[in-house]
Amino acid sequence: MNVIIPLAGFGSRLRPHTYTKPKPLITVAGKPVLGHILDKLVAAGVSEVSFVVGYLGDQIEQYVSASYPDIHAHYHEQRELNGQAPAVLLARSSVSGPTLIVFVDTIADADLSQLDNETADGVIYVKEVEDPRRFGVVQVDKNGFISRFIEKPSDTANKLVVIGMYYVKDAGLLMECCDELMRKDIRTKGEYFLADAFNLMIARGARLRIETVDVWLDCGKPETVLETNRFLLAHGHDNSELWRNDRSVVVPPVYIHPSARIENSVVGPNTSIGENCQIVNSVIRESIVDTGALVSDHVLANSLIGRDAILTGRPRRFNVGDSSVVGFDEE
Repeated sequence: MNVIIPLAGFGSRLRPHTYTKPKPLITVAGKPVLGHILDKLVAAGVSEVSFVVGYLGDQIEQYVSASYPDIHAHYHEQRELNGQAPAVLLARSSVSGPTLIVFVDTIADADLSQLDNETADGVIYVKEVEDPRRFGVVQVDKNGFISRFIEKPSDTANKLVVIGMYYVKDAGLLMECCDELMRKDIRTKGEYFLADAFNLMIARGARLRIETVDVWLDCGKPETVLETNRFLLAHGHDNSELWRNDRSVVVPPVYIHPSARIENSVVGPNTSIGENCQIVNSVIRESIVDTGALVSDHVLANSLIGRDAILTGRPRRFNVGDSSVVGFDEE
């Protein structure tokens, strides 16, 4: 099975972190988002992946070659950010037959083990949500096949949201429909969406079914990155048992890289500390501290600290009388 991973976006909602790092390399639970996705693909037997890169794409190539040397990787540059369909079309020369497309804004628990036995022409992974208006949704007919894709609907009547993972048996047909989409200039809100390419496939007789996922984790905004970090730490990525230090307290679940130094501090819960970090005289919870950062004499919560950042504070002195209230904002 071929895999296409489009990841050329700027990640504007994660600034300032994405000024110097592509969004798929944002760290959650001790590993870049892209790494969590590639782990699932490798476990499913995937060995060849086409990456559609853009801004800071060289960092993607460096990460994949260093961390996943057994993956046969193809790289295609998307210079014009004009939609999902053009991104997928760039990988046309390196895929054929059964193909999985995975966007890296999210992490999902999709089961890929049965795709070799799939009888439909494609599988679209979905999740039911309360408010689908900022996503794409699908309409399903009485036979269980998709009759129509709707990108960013204006109402909440249809709650089956497309999560950004798609399987097609015939990559050639999908590429033809992406090409037709652009040739006929079929746009939705100014962009060429995959949803419209799939509608063209359906019009040609393709039978696409849905597969519902239980877990769909967003990695597109600071608050949702922290939510995803929290979920992953609670589901298999906690390594708090490795940290027993008389001069520090570790409150699970956490991920702390073995090379990190924790001194006179309280770390956790729901906190990830990266490689070669130093945490000194600090309290950190519900946060992610990336590679090489130093945090000294600070109390942090709900925070994202970038690579090699330095946060130094100072102890405060109080003389507080009876029935007093002293507070500091966390946000």
